[in-house]
Amino acid sequence: MKWAALVGGYGSNLEAMLEYGNPISLVISHKKDVRALDVAQSFGIASQTLLPKSFVSREAYDQALLNLLIDENIEAVALAGYLRWLDASTVAYYMGRALNLHPALLPAFPGLNAIEQAFDYGVFWTGVTVHFVDNGHDSGPVIAQVPVPRYREDTVEDLRLRIHYHEHRLYPRIVDAVDRGLVGLDGKQVIWKESKSWINGQY
Repeated sequence: MKWAALVGGYGSNLEAMLEYGNPISLVISHKKDVRALDVAQSFGIASQTLLPKSFVSREAYDQALLNLLIDENIEAVALAGYLRWLDASTVAYYMGRALNLHPALLPAFPGLNAIEQAFDYGVFWTGVTVHFVDNGHDSGPVIAQVPVPRYREDTVEDLRLRIHYHEHRLYPRIVDAVDRGLVGLDGKQVIWKESKSWINGQY
C-alpha cells in the first residue's frame, strides 16, 4: 500500500520506519521546522506542512488533510509524533488502515506524557502499544504490545530511552504486517494471520 506518515516532532519513529523499508511515500507535519521533515528529506520522501493556524477552523484543517491524503492516493496512514486527533471522516475513510503508536501499555496512561505518567506512578512495568486509530483518545483496537521494565534505579530519561528502543523495533514491523495483510480489523476485533516471524512474540 501507499503510506503517509503524520508527524510533528523529532521524527525518530519515522526514521525507524524508513530505515526498515516501510513504503512511506508522503510525510505530513502539523508543525514547521521539525526534525521529522529533515528526516523525510534525507530519505528523499516528499513532505508537506499543514499548519492549523493557516486554516479558519479545525474542520477546515481536517478537510484539507483528508483531501491531501486522497489526492495523493494514500491508502494507509501511520501516526508518528502527530499530536492531533484525526477527525471522524478521516478515521472512517482509513478505518483498519490508520495506525498509532503509544509509549505505554494501553489502556494505562493514555494521552500526553505517558512515560512521565508511568514513571511518576511508580509502576514496575510499562511498555509500547501499537493500535488502530478510532474516534476515541488512544482507545483503538490494540494490534501489539511490548512490556518494558522500569527499574528502581531508573531516571525518567533511562525509561524513555528504553521505551524508544522498543518503539523503533515494534512500529516498523507492525506497519509491515498491516501492509502485507498479516493483520487486519474485523469490526473492533484485530485479526492476525499466521506468520512464522510472529511466533512466540518475536519481532
